[in-house]
Amino acid sequence: MLVGYARVSTQDQKPELQLDALHAVGCEKVFEEKASGAQRDRPQLTAAIEYMRAGDTLVVWKLDRLARSIKQLIETVETLEGRGIGFRSITEAIDTTTSGGRLVFHIFAALAEFERSIIRERTMAGLASAKARGRLGGRPPALSAEDLAHARALLRDPEITMEQVAKRLGVVPSTLYRHLPGGRSAVEDGPGT
Repeated sequence: MLVGYARVSTQDQKPELQLDALHAVGCEKVFEEKASGAQRDRPQLTAAIEYMRAGDTLVVWKLDRLARSIKQLIETVETLEGRGIGFRSITEAIDTTTSGGRLVFHIFAALAEFERSIIRERTMAGLASAKARGRLGGRPPALSAEDLAHARALLRDPEITMEQVAKRLGVVPSTLYRHLPGGRSAVEDGPGT
C-alpha cells in the first residue's frame, strides 16, 4: 500500500500540488501536516508511520517535505526500514523498495556521514589550536572565586537568605546553589569557615 505524506511549512502555502502528485502515483491514504520545517514534532508523520504495516511504502513529493536535514532524513528512513516500510520521493526519484533506490539513498547517507566526520575533525583541530594558544573553550563561570568568597561571607549572617545573596550577585538562586552545593550548611561546614 502506498501512503502519502504532505507537509506545508506555513499557513499561506497550499498543499494541492503535493496532494495531486501523491494521488497521481497511487497513494491510497495521505497524511497532511501544517508545520514548520524546523519543528521536530510532526504528529501526522507519526500517525502515518503508525498506520503503515510492513510492506507498505511512505511517499513524499520532495525530500524536504519529510526532513530539513540529511541527518533527520536518514533517521526517518531508518525508522521506516526498521518497521519493514519502504520510502519513495517522487521529485528526486528515490525508491528504497528497489535495489537501485536503496543504493542511491545509502550513497546519500554515506556522504552525510562523511560530512559529519569532516566537521568533527575541523572542530577538534580548532579546539586543539585554541588550547595551544592558551584559549579555553566553554562558557565562563557565572561566579568568580571573588564572588563565591563574598557569597560565603554574606551567608554567615543567618538573617540573609540564599535568594538574597543570589540577587546581590546578579544571578538566579539555582546558580548559587550549583556553586555552593548544600547551601548555607556548605558555607558553615565547608572551607573558609
